[in-house]
Amino acid sequence: MKCPPFSYHRATSVDDAVAALAAAGGEGKILAGGQSLVPVLALRLARPDVIVDVDRVPGLDGLELRDGVLHAGALVRHLALAGQALHPLAAEAARWIGHTAIRSRGTLAGSLAHADPAAELPAVLRACDGAVHVAGPSGTRRIGADDLFVGALQSALEDTEMITGVELPVPDAWGFAEFARRHGDFAVVSVAAARFGDRLRVVVGGVAGVPHLVDAGDLATVDGEISEDRVAILAAAAADDVDPADDLHGSARYRRALTEQMTARALEQLTTTVREPA
Repeated sequence: MKCPPFSYHRATSVDDAVAALAAAGGEGKILAGGQSLVPVLALRLARPDVIVDVDRVPGLDGLELRDGVLHAGALVRHLALAGQALHPLAAEAARWIGHTAIRSRGTLAGSLAHADPAAELPAVLRACDGAVHVAGPSGTRRIGADDLFVGALQSALEDTEMITGVELPVPDAWGFAEFARRHGDFAVVSVAAARFGDRLRVVVGGVAGVPHLVDAGDLATVDGEISEDRVAILAAAAADDVDPADDLHGSARYRRALTEQMTARALEQLTTTVREPA
């Protein structure tokens, strides 16, 4: 299939990209790795007047650990994220994204801005209680993960804004599990689990319009090691907390069962990991 006609602008800076988006009057789209946007264009699900290419904007591909938080540029590729050791949970999740060709082009900010509820990195951002930095005509702002995703393929970004950087706090322990029909397919259910001190955040992807933060009540507070019995209880609580819909990939009952299994796997991995001193 062919993309609809559009004008093309190669941005030289963040300010240049924002100005081009503003000039498009809400009819512009950011192009970075193209792994989300190009298929959408080919399917005619989006018809922007202007494509703003930010792939060559300097200074947006860095990775730096500061005070226990990974600061990542918008253009960090999935392959680079999978290969780094500063944030092991992000590295583990990135390895599940598509295939090598996709990981070599797709970007961290592109995945977050696309806001696919089945994608790996939105779940990681929310599990780590991270945030994105956004530039727009009115300046810059910071959006927390709990506020960024507002619906399936919908984010809190304005049409004239772009993500410039991402904050990912590094958890003390972590786990990630995913089930897909075939390797490289979109996840039917994925689970990212992150522990910060005595606080546990479990996020399930693929069961709602946004990555679902499990409300486990007192179970989300942990003290010391997590036993096998506690893992089973938490996994069952996660399955009870989600409310998936039936679709062509599986019934709601099927996704709840997968939620329990993937949560158990992610928590089992979490019990074997520990954050190394910086």
